[in-house]
Amino acid sequence: MTRDQVRYSWRPGCPVQVSDLRMITMTHWGFDDKIHTGRLVVNKDVADDLVSVFKRLYGYRFPIRKMEPIDAYKGSDFDSIEANNTSAFNCRAATGSTSWSEHAYGRAIDINPRENPYVYADGSNAHRNADAYVKRPLDKPGVINPGDRVVRAFESIGWGWGGDWSGAKDLQHFSKSGR
Repeated sequence: MTRDQVRYSWRPGCPVQVSDLRMITMTHWGFDDKIHTGRLVVNKDVADDLVSVFKRLYGYRFPIRKMEPIDAYKGSDFDSIEANNTSAFNCRAATGSTSWSEHAYGRAIDINPRENPYVYADGSNAHRNADAYVKRPLDKPGVINPGDRVVRAFESIGWGWGGDWSGAKDLQHFSKSGR
C-alpha cells in the first residue's frame, strides 16, 4: 500500500501504519448473477484469512453489490453505506464512541450495508434505503442471517458478527475482535 491509496481513510495518529495495510483484489458474485472484481484494504495480519472466507462466499454464490476501498467515497462511512459498498479499513472511531473502530485497525469488514443495516436498539436505522432489511431472519439476496453460512464462514476464522450484539445490531459488520 502507498499513502496515496489511502489518502482519505488514513491519517497520522491512526492505530495502524500504512505499511501494515494490504489491498486484496477478489472476484465475487454480483446481484446481477455475474462475476465482478472488488478490492478491500485490510490489515496484513488478517489478509489471508479474509481471502479464505471470500473464497467460501464465492463458492456459495453469495452476492455482493459493490466492493471498493472507502477512499472511493473520500473516507465517508455514510456515503459508502449509501452506495451499498462492502468495505474494510477506515481510520475512524466506532459508531457512537470516541474509541477506535476495528475498521481503524483494518480488522473489520462491512458487507452489503443496505441489505445488512446498522439497527439501533429501538429498531430504527440511519439509511432510508435499508428500511426493508431491518428485521431478521430475512430471505433476500445478499442478506446475512443469524447462524447462516456467511456467519459460519467468519466464525471459522474466529471473527464475530455484529448481528449477535445485544441492543444495537450491526448486521453488516464482522470483526476479528467481535466488536
